[in-house]
Amino acid sequence: MSILSVNAGSSSLKFSLYPLAQYQVTPQILSGNIEGLEPGGTPEMRWNFQGQSHRRALDLGTDQVFAQALLSLRDLLAGLPDTPALQAVVHRVVHGGAQYRASVLVTDAVLADLTRLNALAPLHQPHNLAGIRAFAKAFPDVPQVACFDTAFHASLSELDYRFALPEALYQEGLRRYGFHGLSYQYVMGVLLAQSSRANGRVLMAHLGNGASLCAAREGKSCTTTMGFSALDGLMMGTRSGALDPGVLLYLLAQGWDHDRLQALLYKQSGLLGVSGISADMRRLRADSSASAKLAVDMFTHRVLRESGALVACMQGLDVLAFSGGIGEHDVALRLELGQRLAWLGVVIDPVLNLQATGDQIMAIHALGSAVEVWVVPTDEGVVAAREAAQLIAA
Repeated sequence: MSILSVNAGSSSLKFSLYPLAQYQVTPQILSGNIEGLEPGGTPEMRWNFQGQSHRRALDLGTDQVFAQALLSLRDLLAGLPDTPALQAVVHRVVHGGAQYRASVLVTDAVLADLTRLNALAPLHQPHNLAGIRAFAKAFPDVPQVACFDTAFHASLSELDYRFALPEALYQEGLRRYGFHGLSYQYVMGVLLAQSSRANGRVLMAHLGNGASLCAAREGKSCTTTMGFSALDGLMMGTRSGALDPGVLLYLLAQGWDHDRLQALLYKQSGLLGVSGISADMRRLRADSSASAKLAVDMFTHRVLRESGALVACMQGLDVLAFSGGIGEHDVALRLELGQRLAWLGVVIDPVLNLQATGDQIMAIHALGSAVEVWVVPTDEGVVAAREAAQLIAA
């Protein structure tokens, strides 16, 4: 038996296949991505199986492109040698709201509940749910499981999840939820297995195109930078991060409508908006312009500023961990943050930092550092697969 772990986006589909042994997830045997599913795109499937990389152009026509892509994936699974039969398909779903605090088997009622949350994560949730519906048609006899990015933050206290808004609005669901939970759940599990100090005060930095911080004590989330939506907190690739609400009131007074504001906040801000060049940190690092430097410096400053706030809530720091595309690969960012957090006792070993390239779990703190510093390549897929295995074994 096996579990297929998937993450459906607006123009792509990531997938990984995990065999089961006595309902325990074993290392993946297949991973891949289907890209170019947007209108006018060039669909292509790339996958790695048994250490070999493959790619195939897909001729999907123009109608029901995502559904056709799933048929290509189904054909791929059927054609691979000795592939275990599917026991479940598990989907990363960004928002579970206040109701779904753990993974669930998907039913029509669950889908209806989750659809009502589309407005809370408009760039993610509709695509996640469309993926569930499409997989249910392509694999009609296979259970579908939803695994939520918000669930890890179900341990937040009322002091953290409440906004200073009237009770009636809170009852409508206006509160902090937190995101990147599957990544934080994986990183926390790795740290607990690797370090005796990870049960203390841990700051996890998931830094990528989407970016956030999470403070954890005793392995549980106690505060995080993302809130009601995936817009809050840190500056990101194309998202603004925390913003004075007065800016939005000003823009509304200038005649901006909902769609224009949404495009600004989700797609035109962050590294891209400040630099005017790119949302890709690697490209900005290679650019000598003042605007590229400003964008990088602002990103670093925001991580530093929010780190201080979360550390204050924990009353100190025992372990710092980096994950996500930037966190795993940007050597300069990690070193600078370490230097600017030296007042906490953080000391990063520059040689170990250079060696940490995101392909393995590594400790990068120097001897004598009061705080352990780790680079943990995240794996949201295996977390989702484990959750699904527990559900179907119950």
